[in-house]
Formats: sequence, structure tokens, C-alpha cells
Amino acid sequence: MESLGEEPYDVVICGTGLQQSLLALKDTKINLTDLAATYDERALSRSNKRILHLDPNDYYGQHEAALSLQEADSFAVSHGNAPAAADEGAAKPKDGIFRNASTWKHPEAEANGLGYPRAYSLALAPQIVHTRSKLLSQLVSSRAYRQVEFLSVGSFFIYEPSRGEEGPAKLSRIPSSREDVFSSSSIPAKSKRALMKFMKFVIDYNSEEQRESWQPHADSPLSEFLTSQFKLDDNLRNSILALTLTIDGNITVKDGLAAISRHLTSIGVFGPGFCAVYPKWGGLSEVAQVACRAGAVGGGIYMLDTGMKIKPDGEQDLLSLDLTNEISVQVRTLFSSMDVAADGQAISRLIAVVKSPLRNLFKAVVEGAPTPAVTVVAFPSGSIQSSDASADYPVYALVHSSETGECPNGQSTIYLTTVASTSSKETLEKALELLLASSGDEETPISLYRLYYEQAKSATAPSTEMMGSVPHFSFPSLPLELAFGDANLDVVLDAWKVASGEEAQESEYMIFEDREGADAHDDDMYE
Repeated sequence: MESLGEEPYDVVICGTGLQQSLLALKDTKINLTDLAATYDERALSRSNKRILHLDPNDYYGQHEAALSLQEADSFAVSHGNAPAAADEGAAKPKDGIFRNASTWKHPEAEANGLGYPRAYSLALAPQIVHTRSKLLSQLVSSRAYRQVEFLSVGSFFIYEPSRGEEGPAKLSRIPSSREDVFSSSSIPAKSKRALMKFMKFVIDYNSEEQRESWQPHADSPLSEFLTSQFKLDDNLRNSILALTLTIDGNITVKDGLAAISRHLTSIGVFGPGFCAVYPKWGGLSEVAQVACRAGAVGGGIYMLDTGMKIKPDGEQDLLSLDLTNEISVQVRTLFSSMDVAADGQAISRLIAVVKSPLRNLFKAVVEGAPTPAVTVVAFPSGSIQSSDASADYPVYALVHSSETGECPNGQSTIYLTTVASTSSKETLEKALELLLASSGDEETPISLYRLYYEQAKSATAPSTEMMGSVPHFSFPSLPLELAFGDANLDVVLDAWKVASGEEAQESEYMIFEDREGADAHDDDMYE
């Protein structure tokens, strides 16, 4: 261990979140066709650069980690508010991103089928990835996609409360194509025409002709625009807003049109019937771990359960760090994570493991489409009654089948999210109850285990501070969104330029060479 601190490091990265791990992948720049691959000629490590990658947690993924039940229990103690935590010598939070965490387990969980802790992989960042996302194209160009298995995201549903004699509460599938609209028996003819007009408009919304109609309203609420310009009724307006996956329901025209256009134009890119994919075994955590494994094979040194503290003194061209494992190192370029913003938005999330495959939610509705592993259910603002009041913000539920590898067969994992408030935990528990009651199963699903937490965010833009001649680049946390945004990759590119210095050539960014014998056939479906 002492030898690890003898020579200076060119790069130290603190945090194994998605962005930091992608940076490590780019820094080592190895070929992932075979995890025993050697470096290509442009690798930083090939130029005698030394990379040290740390994480204060004892697991990979940082804010995008996937946790076993045992890790989830420890996470709740570490990031909860229980006074007993300090008395028991429990670990204290390593950052302020997560708070108010707690777990619940059914009193007869094991008798009802709750498996051993490592049979579960609960994702802290269950973001879907649209098929037109730059993340997928960069995983292809880096050859990293061969180590990640992607599953299709199926239908989007919207919860419709009971309307007395008109019928019980139900989940209705949101139409996402021309065929969906015309085959729907629940949409009146007049509304179908209005919806078709909007869908035709939004697919081509950024053309010169269409921009004239919406740019004057760019910063206005999308809900108002849908009413004034397209005469959409409440039901259709709620469905359109649900496709944006906006957390607070107040998305602008500019951002809303971009989100809906991305949704509609992503359908059919990789196959019929789905617009997005999800990485198996824990979502974005799996992508981060693939990048970290590649970095380790490429010569990077990895240390979990190891934090760092910057020493104020040191040589002008080097920065001294004290690690929590009592090793001191010096570095020429440092990367770390930002602290939580003082007045930033926060979300509440409830992760529930339920005893039921929820098959009615995972049906392929288009001929030739794969059976989806993820389904989205939206609860519009005001549709959930709790504490004699309706929830002010929408609630989203990402329902995952056992095919995601996040729970055993015969069970499902449900991720419910809303804006954090004093009543958000109660709202999410009520939403879970309504979802299970409306799922269409003959037997009501049983909730076996639940993890609740609130998540804040840092400032949105990265920062670079010069400490002498050493750059210290700080990554912002990922936005609190349910779909991965391409802007997150721009931050990684900025960091890569800092790491590469004068050697940076953007034309070579994330373009790795295949080794001889690699199967090029795999690339065809992504090009």
C-alpha cells in the first residue's frame, strides 16, 4: 500500500458515478471487446500516465449505484435521520445528496418469497435511455456496449381515478403513434383529429416553418400551449405531459416539445414498439461498473471505501491528497463531485419490491416487438388523494420486471418518484397502493420491501478551480430526471479536455479501435 503513494498520479478521480466512470473509460481508452485487451496507441496510460480512481462508498456507482437489500439497509441508516444511528456507530453520510432514508419490510416477507439480499439490485438512478440518446452511440463507438445488455421500455400508462358510476380507477395506455390513436376506442373522433394534428406538428417542430408557431410561447407552460393552440382536452393534455416525464408538471413549451419529439422519433429505431431501453442489472450503475472494470484492466488503480482530503501545502505543479486509508498521494489533475446546492430542487423516491410479475403491464402491443422489461405509469397532478388533499405534483412509477435482474422471478420492482415535500412519502405510498390495485392481477400484489429516500442535487454546471498549476474539476450531480439527458455527456467531454490538456483531440473522443477478430456484425443494428 505504501508504494501506491511513491510516485505522483497524473489523474485522481474521486467518485465512481456514471460521469466519473465514463471519464475513466476515456482516460484509459482501452478496447472493451475483450476485458483482457491492451491499450490502443492513443491511451493516456500508454503514455505512462497514472490514474487513481476512488470512492468513499464501499460500492461502485456513487449516486447512480445499485444496492442489494443489505446495502439498502445500510444506506438507509447512513442517510436517515434516526438518532440511534450515531449511538450504534453507524456510518455517517458521505455527501448531502441523499437524506431522510428509511426501509420497511413486510412482517412475513421471507414466508411470502423475499429472497436473499444479493438477489436484488435496487437502482438509485432508474433512468431510461431513449434510443436516439448520444449515450448509446458513444457506448457503441467505444465498444463498451458489448459489456452491457439493454432491455426495451414498453408502454406508457396514465392513472385515471374512479369516476363513480362511470367505472373504477384504471391504467390507460397512452397512444404514441398514429396506429395507437386510430385504434383507441376511448378517444372521441374530434379529439383524435386534434391529437393527430399535434403529433404531426411535434415530430417536425424544429423546422423553420413550425418554429414560427411556438417560439413566441417558448417559455410559457406547455399545458397552456396544448389547450390554446391544439384544443386538447384534460385527458389528452395529461397524457402528453406524461410523455415528457417532467417531475414538477411545469415544463415549458421549448423543453416539452423537445422531450415529446425525442419520445416519438425514438420509436422503432432499434425495433418495433419501443422508444427507450434500460441497462440490465441496475440501470446506469451497470454502465458505470463496465467503465470501471475497463479502467482497472487498462491499468487504473481502484479503491473503494476511500475518501480524500486536499492538503493546503505541496509543490506548485502537484496537489497533495490525504486518503482516508492513511496514504498520501500527489496528483497533477484532480476530479471530484460537487456538494449539494443550498436551494436546489429535491425529489422523493420510493422503491418497492412486490410479490407479483405484474404481467398485464409488460405486454408487447406491436407485432414483432420484444416483451418489455420496463413500463412507465404516470399519476397526473391532483389524481392522488392523501391526508384529505390531492398531491400537487405528478407521480411517476417505473415498473421493472424480473428480466431487469433487479429482483427474482415472480416479483417486480417499482420505482416511484415525485417532488419532495412534507407529504411526499405518504403520496408515494398511496400511489403504490393505487398502482397495485389497478394492475389487473387476479390476486392483489403484496409489497415485500420498500426503500424510501429524498435526493437533492448540486449546481447544474461543472466548475474548474486552479490550485497552483493543478486543475481541480468538480462534476455536478446528474439532473433529477427519469430519462437520461445528452447534456450529461457534455460534462464528461469537458472533463476529458481538462484531463488530456494539450493532447486533447476532440475528433478522437470516444472513438476506440476494435481488436482483430471483433464481431462487427454486432455494430450493424446500432448504426
